[in-house]
Formats: sequence, structure tokens, C-alpha cells
Amino acid sequence: MPSRRSLLAGGAAAALAAPLLPSASATAAPGGRSGGQGVVPGADVAAARGWSMLRGRKVGVISNPTGVLRDTGHIVDSMAARSELEIVGVFGPEHGFRGSAQAGSSEPEFTDPRTGLTVYDAYGAGAAKMAELFTKAGADTIVFDIQDVGVRFYTYIWTMYSAMVAARSTGARFVVLDRPNPIGRRADGPLMTEEFTSGVGAEVIIQQHGMTVGELARYFNGELLPKEGGGGKVAELEVVPVRGWDPYSTAHDSGLPWVPPSPNMPTADTAVVYAGTGYFEGTNLSEGRGTTRPFEFVGAPYLDHRYSDRLNARKLPGVRFREGYFVPTFGKHTGTTCAGVQIHVTDPRRYEPIPTAVAMLVEARRHEDFAWRQDSWDTRRPFWIDKLSGSPRLREMIDAGKEVEEITAAWQAEVRAFERARRPYLLYT
Repeated sequence: MPSRRSLLAGGAAAALAAPLLPSASATAAPGGRSGGQGVVPGADVAAARGWSMLRGRKVGVISNPTGVLRDTGHIVDSMAARSELEIVGVFGPEHGFRGSAQAGSSEPEFTDPRTGLTVYDAYGAGAAKMAELFTKAGADTIVFDIQDVGVRFYTYIWTMYSAMVAARSTGARFVVLDRPNPIGRRADGPLMTEEFTSGVGAEVIIQQHGMTVGELARYFNGELLPKEGGGGKVAELEVVPVRGWDPYSTAHDSGLPWVPPSPNMPTADTAVVYAGTGYFEGTNLSEGRGTTRPFEFVGAPYLDHRYSDRLNARKLPGVRFREGYFVPTFGKHTGTTCAGVQIHVTDPRRYEPIPTAVAMLVEARRHEDFAWRQDSWDTRRPFWIDKLSGSPRLREMIDAGKEVEEITAAWQAEVRAFERARRPYLLYT
């Protein structure tokens, strides 16, 4: 069993971060690098200072297997080993504290055998339930440390958002231990709309947001929490920034070990493509779940070699498509041979995950057996793709036979507006 991972769901925090060290732009060498010292996540910065900002507080932690220190194990182990700190509980998101649960699942409440701490199941908890858990644990400070992958429909950022609202209502301080965004600063994709918010997009932000979780916490606190029921911000928000990170780099550039943040995010390569191929969750194609390359393999029993041929003929930037065949061991088309493609990113700086995925959808839609996946639980919003993309627009444009350039042009004004709105909350230049 993987070594214990703790998750601390933090309450809402003020828009002004109070970092333990100067901003990245002040400490980094030109281009965002830190003069040869490498990338140092916020957790390692805080641990090196003896977790001094947590002394005298009753600390709850929201984390999962990704909340690791570079050399000394998990942050919860490090905190619990210090007698001057009082850790009152750990809170697990989707996939659980240990990260063993599949999509849409979590781990039930248990006692951590290494530290004796109670690990609460916080997956799916709204702000009210999260506040109950914080109160039950007796936490007056919430620490959040989870590796995000930079995409709206990856649920950890919404765990953080609910935790921030809960922290606001309980008066808890909220501390984010920041980590790099593995797909960098680029913002792209359609904006969520109020009507289609859900657990895979709880608030109105761009699909590929191009921010770290620390920057998102600042954005949430400054832009979204004041509009949330009850109004106002988290009274104390502290972001411990990453040192030496270039926001225009990718996970492969950081030199940090990749810990899978969920079972179907096994490598940094997965994160690079997921911002786009996550769309295939909303179709009857397999997105590669149940293979060794989820979200890099995409296919269906009804496709053939012509799918890769048509995609390669488009000469999309930074990517090639290998004709591929796979048999999913779970998920869609379990036990059935699927034909399709394996995505090979040849140039991460030129690769555009969302336009690439739109091209893949456009080509797949040409087949008579293609179908959009329906959500049988939500008759008012029956298409899962609409929740992933934020509205019916993407689906309707593809169904109408629109080409990729016209489809992606439809959200460029939204992207530019989001870039302007996020600018005051960015920590890294």
C-alpha cells in the first residue's frame, strides 16, 4: 500500500498572500529559474523553516499522495513528528488520502497507522459539510497541499474552493503550500457558465486556467468568494510560494519527482494532454482508462487506421498521432479491442491540448457510430460534454459541422478577459 498521504482542506482566505519568502519574481534568475538551485515547492520551503507558521495553531491538512517533501516523505509525517505542532486531522479529496480510489470515489474515514491522526473523507463535501468536518476536528488553521494539473475539470481545486468557503465561515486561517502547474501559464478553452456548473467545474473560470493552486486561491478569494453566499473573503490567506519556478515551463522542466495525483494521472505526459483529451470522458470513445496510458490512448471499437491518418494530415503543432490498439481493463469498452491513436507530444511549447482535442472530436464525429455520453442522472443537462466544456456550445458547433478554427475562435474573448482578471493574483513572472 502506498505510504500515507494527508489532505488538508483549508478555509477561505484573504486575497493578499503573506508568503514566507519573497515573491518568485524577486528570487528567481531571469526566465524564472532560481540561479541553479532548482525548483523548490512551497512544502519544502515551509518544512525547512520548521513549519514555524503553524506553531500554536490547531492544524488540519488537506492532501493526498502528492503532498510530499523532496527528500523526507509526506508533509503530514513531517508535521506530526514535531512535538511543538498540533495536527488535529487530515481531510481526503477524491481518490482519497492514500490515492487508492478510482474516479468518482474516495476512501472512508480511518485512523492513520503511522501518526494516529483521523483521516476524514471530504470528497464531495460542500462548504457546509466541510465546515462541520473542520469543527469536528477542532481545526483553526487549514493547510492545503495537492498537486493540481491546471484544468477546470480536475476536482482538487474545487475541494480547495469549498474548504476556503468553510474556512471563512469557521474563521479558520487558510495556508496553501504551492506547487508548479505542470502545464504552465497558458490559458485556453471555453469559460464555464453558471447553468452548467457541477463537481467538474463548480465556478466560472476558464478550462485551462494557467495558474498554480496558490494563485487560484488568491483569485478565488478576491473574485469568487465575495460573490458566494454570505459574502466576504477568508480573513487570513497565506500562500507559501514555489522558489525558482518558470511559469512557462512544464513538469518535465522542473526536476521534481512526479507523484500521480490520481490513479489515471500516472505520468507528467498524462497531465500535458489531459486538458484536451479529458473531453473524451463526454463521448462513447474510450479515453484510455484501464490502460497504461490513460488520456494518451483514445479510441473505440468502431474506429480504424483512417482516424490517425486524418489527424496527422492536419499537421497540428507539436503533436503526432500513432495508430494504436488497446483493450481497456475497466471503464468504457472493457475487454474489447479499441482502434484509435496514441498521442505523442513532440514539442510541448507548441502543443495546444484543447485545439488538438477539438480536432480529434471533429474527426471522430464523422463516424456514424460516434455518440455523446449522456448523464442519466441529470435530465435537465443530459450531456456530460456540456459540463466538461461549460456549455452546449462545443457540442452544438461540432454537431453542426463547424471546423476547428471556428470552434476555438468562439472562446478567445473569454480567454483574454480571464487573463486580465487573473493578473493581479499571479505570483510568478
